[in-house]
Amino acid sequence: MIELRPFESLGGDNHGWLDAKHHFSFANYHDPKRVHWGNLRVWNDDTIQPGTGFPPHPHRDMEIITYVRQGAITHKDSLGNQGRTEAGDVQVMSAGTGIRHSEYNLEDEVTQIFQIWIIPTREGDQPQWGAKPFPKDDRAGQFIVLASGYSNDNEALPIRTDARVVGATIKAGETVDYPLGKDRKAYLVPATGAIEIDGVRIKARDGAAISDIETLRVTAIEDSEIVLVDAA
Repeated sequence: MIELRPFESLGGDNHGWLDAKHHFSFANYHDPKRVHWGNLRVWNDDTIQPGTGFPPHPHRDMEIITYVRQGAITHKDSLGNQGRTEAGDVQVMSAGTGIRHSEYNLEDEVTQIFQIWIIPTREGDQPQWGAKPFPKDDRAGQFIVLASGYSNDNEALPIRTDARVVGATIKAGETVDYPLGKDRKAYLVPATGAIEIDGVRIKARDGAAISDIETLRVTAIEDSEIVLVDAA
């Protein structure tokens, strides 16, 4: 089953400094049919103007993954962590028992991110943060794991949940497979380009809620950059 969620159908608000689109219920947007997809709770498509951002604020008991699509985001938190994550790269914050953080666009250009929240499998752990570059050439024509709750994905950023965040870049006309499993749910968004799965066309920034598919076969209609959450 594939439920297409066109970008134009997403909720959200334009705050001037932030233009936020929500794939799931968030802030002032609520749709009882779009509260979560398995343990995936939030997928926000955020456009942040230069010199602005999210001031310090708290979180707890949530796995928060930031995928930078354009520009860069600069992170600071109450643990003393600080880092700048560039386009194509990923940062992960496990909020655990509680953490305060800020996320600013300190660049001279617009920054665009996917902000993904996944409900943790366990609670009560200490908070942690990490970031890692994932060169697009390394995921050309294949899915690679960007963040994972499984110990055998030792090249990925760790998260404390039964889920994976994976990415791929696919040239027009190429097809790649992802072994999902019929007991799993996937949520897929092309950051750029357009793809097709089982006859369903998914364009840039659309969402696709996927279930009951053993192997996900993705064909690129245009050169595409894809992000997918494999959720419980």
